[in-house]
Parts: sequence; structure tokens; C-alpha cells
Amino acid sequence: MTRRLALLLGIAGVAITLATAGVLAASPALIVSLDDAWNLEMVEWRNPVLTGWALIMNVLGGGWVATILTPLVVAALAWIVRGWRGAVFAVLAFAVSAGLVQLVKKVLGRSRPQDLLIASDFGSFPSGHSANAATLAVVLWFLFPTLGVAIGGALWTVAMAFSRTVLSVHWFSDTVGGALIGAGAAFLVAAALWRWVRPAPASGVGSAGSADPPR
Repeated sequence: MTRRLALLLGIAGVAITLATAGVLAASPALIVSLDDAWNLEMVEWRNPVLTGWALIMNVLGGGWVATILTPLVVAALAWIVRGWRGAVFAVLAFAVSAGLVQLVKKVLGRSRPQDLLIASDFGSFPSGHSANAATLAVVLWFLFPTLGVAIGGALWTVAMAFSRTVLSVHWFSDTVGGALIGAGAAFLVAAALWRWVRPAPASGVGSAGSADPPR
């Protein structure tokens, strides 16, 4: 991962979400038809076990757990492994993600599915739960850049997005938009704070007897 790639991924994630919001505002027919079909499928899939699992995910991915507890725990972890700069990166990533989500929600004002199983706040697009899950996944990957963390983060994000549609509290496109804007926000913050996120190794002497070039 390079700073340029992180920046490009961040811009892409946010831009695709904003473009989707624009389509939903101007000409939503294609997206709405897909969303309706997915929502009807989820209604057919519902059973006590699946719904119970989705309700647990609802608690883990939203409210004070997602907005306060998770960022603080991740920031503390980041402080341990990367110092205070890592903690600042983690907190800023969650804050920027939440801010972008709320901004798009307020501007677009999309209605939620009518058969939702739980009460929720205003604005369906993008999904805040999915955004928070994706932000968490990207932040943890920057702190622990291993394949296992990347796969675990991706699975967590997909599971959270799926749980939102099981409860019919979000449309399918809401969850995709949430995941993209959440990951995009984390990548943008990482690009902005690159030397904090990817500190350069201690300078040493290379094989040719010269200092390693700066990255």
C-alpha cells in the first residue's frame, strides 16, 4: 500500500457513494428496482435465528457501542502499537466517516423500507452501521497490515451490511454506499496522515554503504 493508492481508494469510495446518491435523487428507477427485489428476498429469508443474529449486529454496529466504545477501544489499541499519532488517526477516521454519512443522509433524505423491524433515525442512504464496520476494518488493517486482518475486516463489513437488510432497516444500495464511504473516509485520513500511519523505518546503512532512501 502506498500513499497514492490510499488516496485513490479514498476518493473512489467517497465519489462512488456520492454518485449513487445523485442517481437516487435524480433517476432512481434502476437502483430502486434492485433494492425492492433484495428487500423482498430478505423478508422471505427471515426466521427467528437469523433475525436474532441481525438484532445483535444492530447493537454491536450502532448507538453508543459504535460511536463511542469502538472508536475509544481502537484508539487505545492504536496508541499501544503506534503511539498517540496512531490514536489520532483512528479517532479522525471514525469521525470523518460518521460526519460524511450524516451529511449525505441529511442532504438526500431517503426513506427506509416500510417493513423495517426496528426503529431508526432519519435518512436511509448510506448505512451508518455499514460505514462504521468498513471504517473499523480499514483502520485495523493499517494498524495490523496482515491478510488475516484484511479478510476478517471484509467479512465483518459484509456481515454487518447483510444484517441491515435482514432487518429491512436499510436498502441493499444503502449498505453498499455505507461500506464504500466508510472505507473511503478511512483511506483518505490515512493518506492525509501517511507518515503517522506508515512511519518510515529507522534510517540505516544499505548494502552499498549509503543510507536507505526516504519513502
